[in-house]
Amino acid sequence: MTATVEPVIVDDDRVDDDTLGLRSIFDRRRRRPWGLRRRILATFLIGATMLAVLLAGTTYGLASSNVVQQREEAAIEATRRNARTVQTALRGPAPTAQPAVDALASFGVQRALIWYRDSWTAGTGRYQADALPQPLVDRVIDDAVPAHIVTEVDGETNIAVGWPLANDAAYFEFFSLDEVSSTLRSVRLSLILAGAITIVLAVITATIASRRAVRPVGEAARAAKAIAGGRLDTRLNANDDPDLAVLSESFNDMASALQERIERDARFASDVSHELRSPLMTLAGSIELIQARRDDLPDRAREAVDLLSSDVARFRTLVEDLLEISRFDAGAVTLHTDELLLTQFVSHAVSVSSMPNTPVIIGDGADNMLIVADRRRLARVIANLIDNARLHGSGAAEVRVEIPAAGRQVAHIRVEDHGPGVPHHERRLVFERFARGGGAGRRAGNDGSGLGLALVAEHVRLHGGRVWVTDRADRTNGAAFIVELPAEDISADLDGEDLA
Repeated sequence: MTATVEPVIVDDDRVDDDTLGLRSIFDRRRRRPWGLRRRILATFLIGATMLAVLLAGTTYGLASSNVVQQREEAAIEATRRNARTVQTALRGPAPTAQPAVDALASFGVQRALIWYRDSWTAGTGRYQADALPQPLVDRVIDDAVPAHIVTEVDGETNIAVGWPLANDAAYFEFFSLDEVSSTLRSVRLSLILAGAITIVLAVITATIASRRAVRPVGEAARAAKAIAGGRLDTRLNANDDPDLAVLSESFNDMASALQERIERDARFASDVSHELRSPLMTLAGSIELIQARRDDLPDRAREAVDLLSSDVARFRTLVEDLLEISRFDAGAVTLHTDELLLTQFVSHAVSVSSMPNTPVIIGDGADNMLIVADRRRLARVIANLIDNARLHGSGAAEVRVEIPAAGRQVAHIRVEDHGPGVPHHERRLVFERFARGGGAGRRAGNDGSGLGLALVAEHVRLHGGRVWVTDRADRTNGAAFIVELPAEDISADLDGEDLA
């Protein structure tokens, strides 16, 4: 039977995209610099580790040297005493060194070797003459000088000590270093444990120190965020630290200068808007008088009057929006809130907008959502979004009132149009004042003031909500502006009273 292998088709473009995506992620992680807190922690940790290793190494070296030296001194002294015993035993008539070995055995000495009259006599079978290093034998027997050396006997470390004797004899003895090795292992374990404790304490100390060191930076970051959010009176507290005092003073000076500049600009916009209202009212009244005699004018004059009337209306809208924006900048906006049934309020706001026939689609559960809002300002939000759809969205729009997810105490008001949409990279730009990006420019017409969506964002922020732009829910051409507001589901206790 022949097995058939199906060919595997690999999408090279997709693989390349995936590879590039993973590579870019890794590159970003490699390029991402360490934060100040992490650098302080790493510095403490490296310093503590190096210090612990240095101290442990030095301590272990001194301890091992002292212990081995003490063991060598004790071995030499014991060999000297036992050599006297052997010398005494060899003065007798015995022709061999066996009586001396037996005398040592009576004292518990088992690892002895005696060289006497060119022959070797050993205490035990394990420690024989071939276990002695030849340099030690030559030094003691030939040079008649006491000596010692560290050697291995059947895998056991020993100190071999030799002592020359009279009458052509020499005494050798082995001393085990197992006890010394055990002691050094205990010292080594204690030093490792002490080093680990030192590193742990260093990490704890570094964590506390890094938090204290980064705290002023965090306070400055929070203050900067508060200023960016509109709280221009935010300042850093005075600091007794001479180094940090410079940061606090510089930041506060910068914040004061920024506040003065913004307030000056806001006053300028407010003053200009107020000064423009009087001639604007005069101009609007004059246009109304001319419009009343419009039929008596020639065709070219009527066209000029129509254009002038349109521009005056747009100018009036711009001045009103500038006044409203200046109130936001000055912090002089106060909400007058009421409890409103969301769907009824949205339907009423749409009915008095520039496109009163705009369909309002109510999602499941939205009928029973209650909001607390300023009627005038929230109606201005809906009116501005519908105006935006009328001017830039092919003149058609739908309004949807939805609950995004069960259990969430928020409601969405979606205003969808059929225009070209807003590119992803410009969806934050459209809410800025007089925004004129690529997509914003395409959506900008001659009838808008350039402040409508900026006012929408400010009004929604005052209500504790947020607004953003995305694609239509049905994925067709167009943009969807979504207003999210805090809401409460009152389906359990709704008594049918019209709260809107």
